[in-house]
Amino acid sequence: MIKLILINSVAVFITAYVLRGVYIKSFFTAIGVAILLALVNTFIKPVLVFLTLPITVLTLGLFILVINALLLMLVDAMVEGFKIKSFSWAVLMSVVLAVVNWLLHLIF
Repeated sequence: MIKLILINSVAVFITAYVLRGVYIKSFFTAIGVAILLALVNTFIKPVLVFLTLPITVLTLGLFILVINALLLMLVDAMVEGFKIKSFSWAVLMSVVLAVVNWLLHLIF
């Protein structure tokens, strides 16, 4: 469990470093973002996916990117020291975060 949180924290930190539209204050902030993002993805995301299932099917699953971006913006509003400039940066962050997270899980 701690290994997953640390990998996700490193992924958040790397993603914020790569994207100039995302600001993160420190690695400890990245740990907080990773923990809160895990909680949001566990409890809120399944409800949103279920409620938006028709539009997700119509868009062939691309609406999941919108849901991920909205959840990132929610975490942005709740964590001090973490800032996403706009919705488009949140969409881009969700894609880059998924790729970086996948690569880090392959390595470790």
